[in-house]
Amino acid sequence: MSLAPPFTEETAHVKVKKAQDLWNTQDPTTVAKAYTPDSIWRNRHFFLTGTAAIEDFLSKKWQKEKNYRLRKELFAFTDNKIAVQFWYEYQDAHDGMKWKRCYGLEDWTFAEDGRMRKRQMSGNDVEISESDRWFKEGVDVNTVEISETHW
Repeated sequence: MSLAPPFTEETAHVKVKKAQDLWNTQDPTTVAKAYTPDSIWRNRHFFLTGTAAIEDFLSKKWQKEKNYRLRKELFAFTDNKIAVQFWYEYQDAHDGMKWKRCYGLEDWTFAEDGRMRKRQMSGNDVEISESDRWFKEGVDVNTVEISETHW
């Protein structure tokens, strides 16, 4: 199955889950390979261009965001674009290792070879307690029931 555009509902869904699994490795070098050399990003208030900048950004991200666990779900798609809704939890190494959850949306545009050439992310962090966590160790993030309140 090709995961290059044009996407079908099936390939868009698979592409989203592959991205989820890739990001959950927390390996900036491997993750950066999924983007074109001139990929353009907006991640919250950061603007980046190119895989070297992406790798640097992700290295810093995961130095701060410990015990990171992410879930992405397909929101919408067209021939070469995918929108996702996501949630991730982490302990903030810059804030006393408090648990936080990020809620957000991304839109992705893909090159013909299937690598992402544009990514825009909007997200908000919310402090949570240990008991409020969804993505605890050993839990499959894909099986966690997330109520409509959080969608």
